[in-house]
Amino acid sequence: MTTIDAGVVFLYFVVVISLGFWYKKRASQSLDSYFLGGKRIHWLLLSMSGSVSNFDITGTMWIVSILFVLGMKSMWHHWMWGFLMGAFFLSYMGKWVRRSGVMTAAEWMKTRFGDETPGRLARTAYALMAIFTLASFVGYAFQGIGKFASVYIPLDSLAARFDVPWIQSLLTDHKAAFLAVVIISITTLYVVLGGLFSVVVTDVLQTVVLTVSSLIIAGIAWSKLTPDALGRLPKDFTSLGVPWRLQEFSGTADAQFEFFGAMVVIWVLKGLLMNAGGPAQMYDFQRFLAARDDRDAAKVGASWSGFLLIRWAMVMGIALLALTGVAGVTDSERVMPLVLRDYLPLGVRGIVIAGLLAAFMSTFSSTVNSGASFIVRDIWQPYFRPRASEKQSVKFSYLATVLLVVLGLVIGFQSESIAEIWNWMMVTLGAGVIIPNVLRWYWWRMNGWGYALGTLGGMALAAIVLFFDTLPAYIVFPLIVAASFLLSVLGSLLTSPVETGVLVSFYRCVRPFGLWQPIRKATRLSAEEKASKAENVWLAVLNVFLGMMAIASFYLFPMYLVGHWYRTSFLFLGIGLAAVFILRFTWYRNLPLSAR
Repeated sequence: MTTIDAGVVFLYFVVVISLGFWYKKRASQSLDSYFLGGKRIHWLLLSMSGSVSNFDITGTMWIVSILFVLGMKSMWHHWMWGFLMGAFFLSYMGKWVRRSGVMTAAEWMKTRFGDETPGRLARTAYALMAIFTLASFVGYAFQGIGKFASVYIPLDSLAARFDVPWIQSLLTDHKAAFLAVVIISITTLYVVLGGLFSVVVTDVLQTVVLTVSSLIIAGIAWSKLTPDALGRLPKDFTSLGVPWRLQEFSGTADAQFEFFGAMVVIWVLKGLLMNAGGPAQMYDFQRFLAARDDRDAAKVGASWSGFLLIRWAMVMGIALLALTGVAGVTDSERVMPLVLRDYLPLGVRGIVIAGLLAAFMSTFSSTVNSGASFIVRDIWQPYFRPRASEKQSVKFSYLATVLLVVLGLVIGFQSESIAEIWNWMMVTLGAGVIIPNVLRWYWWRMNGWGYALGTLGGMALAAIVLFFDTLPAYIVFPLIVAASFLLSVLGSLLTSPVETGVLVSFYRCVRPFGLWQPIRKATRLSAEEKASKAENVWLAVLNVFLGMMAIASFYLFPMYLVGHWYRTSFLFLGIGLAAVFILRFTWYRNLPLSAR
């Protein structure tokens, strides 16, 4: 990296840390200000923040990696992390979360299961699951940022200045880990200082930087891809077809994709269940809780996926440049930094690297801010300091943030690749907690005992699978899901139901649809309440379907466009626009009125 490129990156770090200091006073007023921005942040800014938080550098490297390996068939893989989540958010889930009126997703358990022993146990189970999951995301981020930074930042000359062997070894043999720790430490600083205020404001800045960077990369790729170069692409690279088996992956480093058809079934099922269970990344939940009202929450959900559209043009550009112009790639997870190093001109490289560092920092900051809220609100306050003042709680939030980062670093040091930690988080751990999260919204008989038993039992099974890492996902996932389902249902049916008053209060506030008939009858709603919060289940399902069509089409449109496959590109653009046009009548005109 040249002096100019390094200067651009350094300036960016100065700006975001300065924003942390700027917002320190405002964020430290109360926990509501620190974790939810006082519920005064505009919906568009919340949407940008939540969206760019999913635009992480490690995930982008992984997307490029599987696109490099699988071609356009890799789009099926993205169902696993719920890339169509915006459809559920806009249709109904964003409003449901906002109506809960709590500070964390674990605190939501009290409104759903009550404040007696079962409810407290469910809240604690969710908090532990969230803390462990978010710490795993920190470890996952550690793997990606280390691999990315080690391509650009030469430490050999710095190591030569030290005569101490262990320092030389740290700066050469363990360069990726050293750089990851340094960058994570800097990012933690501004998160600790400014809370959600600084996270959201810097996320908006990062959205702009990332958009510019993505357009630059996509433009360079589009201009360099000649017909001859595209002719060298692997056979069926542009196909979205789903073959049952990819024989060529047998016995290779990519053997997980051999039985591709079986994996697609698991990915699609996982994604649909995860999205139906509410915001799954924990910091997603926080953005909807921070919205000013139900209408804003729905708008956050609608625009959530829009700001990610440009990401897909970028990843396709990087993958195509690698496949047509970079030889000797042995680690597909390093494709992205290698392409950017070789193809970007002087100065532009600094802007792009700053943009991708922005992607890392936005995801990381959202992760640790959300994780700290669970530690403070759901562990420390209820069990250790129930009468803590706002000032004491905010101060402990600083320590909680650091503790979460340290736990994540420990997990990161134990993993050898992005794929290893990603697959375990998404498939194995996800299988253990996904069913309780779905049942809590749609089944009135689900109680705190059932939720805690299903979640903790699923997590325990996910931990056991770590010792049997050769088992394929299409075997592990259904077994853990089935076990978690049985534990959740039996735990609920063999114990007393949640107190009727608690369920009526929850139903009156949130108005979920599903298996709520007994509680619906017990809830006496006024005509005004029925009109203001009524959900037409079939209209909601239609809007989910239309939203999924729009999101998938708008993601595929720029990918085919970068590759000069114009006919397919504009076909998907037309499908996406048609879905949006229908949503104007089925969704937008039915939004709740603003509370302001």
